[in-house]
Amino acid sequence: MNLSVKVKKQRRRKYIYLYILFVLSILLVGATYTWFSLSATPRVSDMQMYVNSPTGLELAAKFDAPDEEWTQLISFADLVTDDTPLKPATWSDAQKTFLTSSYGLDGRLTDKWQVLGMKKSADAPMPTDSKGYYVVGTFFARTHETCTVSLAEAAEINDGKNGYGTYVIGTPVWDADKLIHVDGGSGAETAIRLGFMITPINSETGEDAEGSTFYIYEPNCDVHREGDDQTYKPTPSIDGTETLSKNLILQTVSGWSEADPVQRLVTIKDLGKFTTSTELFRLYGGNMLRIDLYVWLEGQDIDCTNTIKEARIMANIQFNAKYDNQSGLVDIPQ
Repeated sequence: MNLSVKVKKQRRRKYIYLYILFVLSILLVGATYTWFSLSATPRVSDMQMYVNSPTGLELAAKFDAPDEEWTQLISFADLVTDDTPLKPATWSDAQKTFLTSSYGLDGRLTDKWQVLGMKKSADAPMPTDSKGYYVVGTFFARTHETCTVSLAEAAEINDGKNGYGTYVIGTPVWDADKLIHVDGGSGAETAIRLGFMITPINSETGEDAEGSTFYIYEPNCDVHREGDDQTYKPTPSIDGTETLSKNLILQTVSGWSEADPVQRLVTIKDLGKFTTSTELFRLYGGNMLRIDLYVWLEGQDIDCTNTIKEARIMANIQFNAKYDNQSGLVDIPQ
């Protein structure tokens, strides 16, 4: 009788140990590979692009658009579906494409990567639902006078109530119960990236004329969700290099604060500064370029973690141009 009770106790302990081991293995996997298992759906909520070009730099959604559709102002919302969800992905400069993680049957990260390609919304066939890893909007640029085009520096106007230029912030969302704004970005603004694929094309046929160049714009590069070290930390590439690309455009943190007194439709902007060159391309008179603008959550970034819940991001992209004839551009506040 005593032997039977002893055997039962030993079996009970064995089951308890196995259960504890099982739980610990789950926690280990979850803690080690957090950015790859983001289950929420951060969204791009208000993406706009502005170009002010009084001497002839023009944009259009199609290379063969009629003259009346070429303009100095084009909106990202006209090129892609608004509020598109994003999942973590990473850029490979060596392979010139986007990739995402691959898992084994045990749920652990393997040493292989799944290629997302460069299609809109990353809709290439994959073992799991691949849509929503990134979004891309395509437009075209032409000019009658040779110019060098860069991203425009961000600046506050109207005592900070408005801003223009290039920046990315978490959307201020009004909380009707607390009568204050809350940060709709949930920290995703520190992990988001924007990529510019610049491709010369034949203006008559739309075919690529020569090689493309890819630039990665990293906003809010010197701020992080956790830790006291709020300085720029390079995002390592899966290619083994210290950074994702040699063509990086870095900008310090942009944010907002409440007006005094608090107003539902007003927040005060504090916009970041570029710390690198912002030059994107040189466009010669009579030539044309295709610009593919990619938006994604960079999985290699230390701030891309499961602590990011549903997020709303507000981004503003504005080009500036310097013409060989020195006529220049005049900024138009938004």
